[in-house]
Amino acid sequence: MKLTLALIVALFTTLSAPAQSLDFGDRTSATLTSKAWGAMNAKNYPDAAAYAQECVKMYEKQAVEMQKQLKEPVPNTDKEAVSKLWALNDVGTCLFIAGQALEKLEKKPEALAAYKKLVETLPFAQCWDPQGWFWKPAEGAKGRVKALEFDSLK
Repeated sequence: MKLTLALIVALFTTLSAPAQSLDFGDRTSATLTSKAWGAMNAKNYPDAAAYAQECVKMYEKQAVEMQKQLKEPVPNTDKEAVSKLWALNDVGTCLFIAGQALEKLEKKPEALAAYKKLVETLPFAQCWDPQGWFWKPAEGAKGRVKALEFDSLK
């Protein structure tokens, strides 16, 4: 299930087009993730994908390093410990958001690439739900990978 170079290039080519007109704020991973969620919730899928891509582009290296330091996920009951993994969590969340936005834009191969990248490289990422708990974007992405791969067989 390794990502092909063509799909990765397609993912980032797809996402980088609208980025020139967006306000990336202070460009922290938290700001970019928040803006990606905001655009997603507003059904502005091109902007959601672009904000998510910017976060991935800027912080992926740190996220992968954080992932490599872990042998298992940090317990989601330890909010402080989870929060220390900011790059891992924000980049993982942004890959999930990118996948969701790309699906809405009918760019299924690119969405599949984003989901696979999340599952394969950042499986321990966690995302805070405003209702009071952490969830794992890679778990949601696994289901989308299966669904998109099944759809491609039709």
